Amino acid sequence: IKGRLAFLQEAEKLKSVLRSSHTSTGRAESTAEHTWRLCLMAMTFADELAGIDMLKILKMCLVHDLGEAIHGDIPAVEKDQHPEKSVQEKADLLHLMRSLDETQRTEILALWQEYEDAASAEAKVVKALDKLETILQHTQGVNPPDFDYEFNLTYGQEHTSADPLFALMRSIIDEATRQRLAEKASSL
Repeated sequence: IKGRLAFLQEAEKLKSVLRSSHTSTGRAESTAEHTWRLCLMAMTFADELAGIDMLKILKMCLVHDLGEAIHGDIPAVEKDQHPEKSVQEKADLLHLMRSLDETQRTEILALWQEYEDAASAEAKVVKALDKLETILQHTQGVNPPDFDYEFNLTYGQEHTSADPLFALMRSIIDEATRQRLAEKASSL
């Protein structure tokens, strides 16, 4: 029990890890908030995901960014500058889970690695939803004046184009991105 509580205390740090996304009130979004809405998004579209293990999807959503609790989030636009991101995040995840028993560490690490590798149907769903949630947040957030909306139009396409549901969601969100681009251009 103490080990599990210690793990939860460590994981609480994710509430303070800020992302490059902003909320609709202009406040920087935390990774924990992104994770919450990713889970909500998966639940909301569960009826469209026939034959997929929804419990596994929700667990994967919960752990996919957990390692960021230690060294923070790297914005997608900077990923090329951090080729060791995955290695660092895995090391941080292992550190974060040090107080858990072997069974729990093994389960969480397996879910994280499966997501990281997009190694299953569930992981591919979470990868797509993760990208879609991020782009959706960018369309509704009060972003800084130099925010790169153009990046969103190509971000994660390899994950969101593989399934008709995600492609349709993507087209709707991309239209909102184009609208934000037009608004930004007209304000210059």
